[in-house]
Amino acid sequence: MTSSFHDHRFGLFVHWGLYAIRGWHEQETWRWPVARDEYATYVDQFNPTEFNPEAWLDMAQSAGMDYVVFTTKHCDGFCNWDSAHTEYKITNTPYGQDVLRMLADACAKRNMPLGLYYSIPDMHHPAYPHADHPYEFAAPLPGDTPDQAAYVEYVRAQAEELLTQYGPVHSWWWDANVMKVEDEGFHDFIHSLQPGISINNRGFGKGDFGTPERDWDESVDTLDHFAEPTEACQSIGLYSWGWKEDEDFYSDWHLQSSIAKILAKGGNYLLNVGPQADGTFQEEDQELLERLGSWFKQVHEAFADTTACNALTDTQDVLLTRRDDTLYVILNHPPVTNAVRLRPLDRIPESAVLLNTGEAVETLVNRLPGYGPGVQAEPVLRLRNLPVNELAGQVLVIRLDFAPGTLSDRSTEKQEEEREFSGL
Repeated sequence: MTSSFHDHRFGLFVHWGLYAIRGWHEQETWRWPVARDEYATYVDQFNPTEFNPEAWLDMAQSAGMDYVVFTTKHCDGFCNWDSAHTEYKITNTPYGQDVLRMLADACAKRNMPLGLYYSIPDMHHPAYPHADHPYEFAAPLPGDTPDQAAYVEYVRAQAEELLTQYGPVHSWWWDANVMKVEDEGFHDFIHSLQPGISINNRGFGKGDFGTPERDWDESVDTLDHFAEPTEACQSIGLYSWGWKEDEDFYSDWHLQSSIAKILAKGGNYLLNVGPQADGTFQEEDQELLERLGSWFKQVHEAFADTTACNALTDTQDVLLTRRDDTLYVILNHPPVTNAVRLRPLDRIPESAVLLNTGEAVETLVNRLPGYGPGVQAEPVLRLRNLPVNELAGQVLVIRLDFAPGTLSDRSTEKQEEEREFSGL
């Protein structure tokens, strides 16, 4: 896996295709379901005349994102590039242009890494062996010629197109290997075409990095840090990854907490927004990302070139990252009080700043009664009078700058066992 995997930590995921026409879900052919012949007529309607990749990248960068992963093909089988191996593609719509080419060129101009998503199931291709798995029909449809080997070769041919015709590819994002095909040769094949690429773990082998999705993987909450390269993915809305006309959106605080948790533990974070059928992002999406970007740019340094160091405290409702003699305290749980105790730390930092506002934070070291049953009153560092009510909609992040050697003096056996992860 390329060393650049952790060079880019916060990215924009884009699910976009024919499913934007109805604005219900990217798996419309499977979840509704819509008959394949009916869904195929969407090709004649798809005409994203307002598509502007520069506007997409402007939105991403305004949110503090520094890479993009784009859906080249979802389980409906529709291809967002001019593939020579199918007629079911963007260049056969009224729009007629290769949107992947346009996006790749825009990314190259800004030196912004581009990753490519590719769904293994395909509800349109006649050779795909439907067997009633998720993202499949219950059985092959009339006129199909199911042939798993032939279909896998189709996947290989399309992967070669994508990896040789659109410039450098930062990451390859397989999805949904419900056929359970195991072929590590694909891993070597992709790396041979793009030596610097990182491949996720949802394809024909174990891949280079893990992909916990939404809030479904409980281990994400229990781990102090990720032992393996990890890129979590989340959408801004509860139901869909493609644009949904009546979506229910996650709160700003939930998304901030989710991002902070993953980045603080050494992972990357991919946040999805689905464009509308005309190629634009709806105003509500853009406003959400603007608010998120305002917060992220304020607290970004807590995740830049830092390491997870949660073992420095036994306080369970914060996360800690560290760079040299600077410690960052991340309140990624709803604060119960307006103070944070960092037991067993008992040194006053040289400075303490709330990154959200730039204001100084009151610090104090003293003995506290009633910290817990049977706990002796030992001196403890406290961060006091935090604006938890005034900034109730934000995840607070405090920077503590200590005198050289102060934090290393507090090292423990557990700390020494923690693995180190690179930041931005």
